[in-house]
Amino acid sequence: MDTTRLTLRTALTLIAAYLGLFVGLIDANAINLALPAIRDTLGGGISGAQWTIDAYNVTFAALLLTSGSLGDRFGRRAVLRAGLVTFIAASLVCAAAPSLPLLLAGRAVQGVGAALMLPQGLAITASTFPRPVERARATAAWAMAAATSTAIGPILGGVLTDTVGWRCIFWLNAPIGVLALLMTWRYLPESRDPDAARVDIPGQLLAIIGLSALTVVLVEGRMAAPAVTIMLAVVATVNLAFFARTQRRVTHPMLPLDLFASRRLVAALLATFTMTFGIYGLLLVNSFAFQQQRGASALATAVWFLPMPLSYLILIPAVNALAHRTGPRLPMTAGLATMSASMALYAAVGPHADIWLLELSFVLAGVGLALTTGPAVGLAMSAVPLQRAGLASGVVNLARLVGITVGVAVLGSAMAALGAQPAVALAGGVQAIGAVAAMRWSAVDKEVSHA
Repeated sequence: MDTTRLTLRTALTLIAAYLGLFVGLIDANAINLALPAIRDTLGGGISGAQWTIDAYNVTFAALLLTSGSLGDRFGRRAVLRAGLVTFIAASLVCAAAPSLPLLLAGRAVQGVGAALMLPQGLAITASTFPRPVERARATAAWAMAAATSTAIGPILGGVLTDTVGWRCIFWLNAPIGVLALLMTWRYLPESRDPDAARVDIPGQLLAIIGLSALTVVLVEGRMAAPAVTIMLAVVATVNLAFFARTQRRVTHPMLPLDLFASRRLVAALLATFTMTFGIYGLLLVNSFAFQQQRGASALATAVWFLPMPLSYLILIPAVNALAHRTGPRLPMTAGLATMSASMALYAAVGPHADIWLLELSFVLAGVGLALTTGPAVGLAMSAVPLQRAGLASGVVNLARLVGITVGVAVLGSAMAALGAQPAVALAGGVQAIGAVAAMRWSAVDKEVSHA
């Protein structure tokens, strides 16, 4: 009887820790299918759709590393709750937004809430379940929550968009977020690090300005006046350069640059960046291509795309076992090469092709995603000393978010200027570069020690 209660309590603790993350990831995946409907309602064209994704990802990526420090310093449960409240409030703004600028403002604030939530759940469960077996199960539950949201999000987005409208995607966040908030009071213990470093405020501000300016250049550069584009490019370059300089000089940097001395970590980050660059760019391009060029509904688009997340979910256990036997280099390289092949197939046949050819490209994309995701994280974790594993995990998530942001910006602009097929071909080329980097730079670093 005691064991049953302990198991139930553990499950409720994990749900409380990860429910906010789950709804945030479902929201991020569902919104892709609603982009044409949002454009029809609020206007903005392709660039408006790009900003609907990237307004969220810019703030998410820029605040991600700092939010972990905030949790360590002020209490992880408290910061998780702050993130939930922020995310819920911003979702309500998005749901009721009468104009595109207000929707984008809400999306940016949603990104703030998501950034506050993401690192806290894993940190809380790590301190709550200190035994290695328990911690491994908690991490597996986190990975499954993230993977499940990838499969559910597009279908949910398609169903809601075609039935009650795209605004319901945001309305739905509120009751689930409130449930998550209530569960944190009942089932999550508070934890913090008494030796937590101070927050790197200058680095944080430079990162936000630099990443925001870079995204504006990538999304709006082809339509803005050349002088404006050049000015924003200079702003982005100067801020990111000063960011790198401050990270070398401050005592507790937000992003310690000595991490990048490891070629294995660099390989993992490039693999993660190129993976999300291609996959999320494909999500954006395919959503418009299917709904505009094939005349499919949002739900039909989600159903046709379902083989990608399903193949990803099904293969995760087998890939984890493979990576355990062979190491991350082989599956990660094969995964990026497979995704590159899937993009090449889509680009060659185009969105008007026989559906079985497009389905094959989606299956290949899912297989490649499964082969790459876990091994890339494993490579990053093995590339740094154990005491820096948390930081390495944060940097991998940062690479994932920057890949999404840049991929949506670049491939959306390429689609608007050249069409869907050249945009997807570009995605495949970037992933091929990632495969080469994974193969060449994944050898063991002599300087890394886990002793």
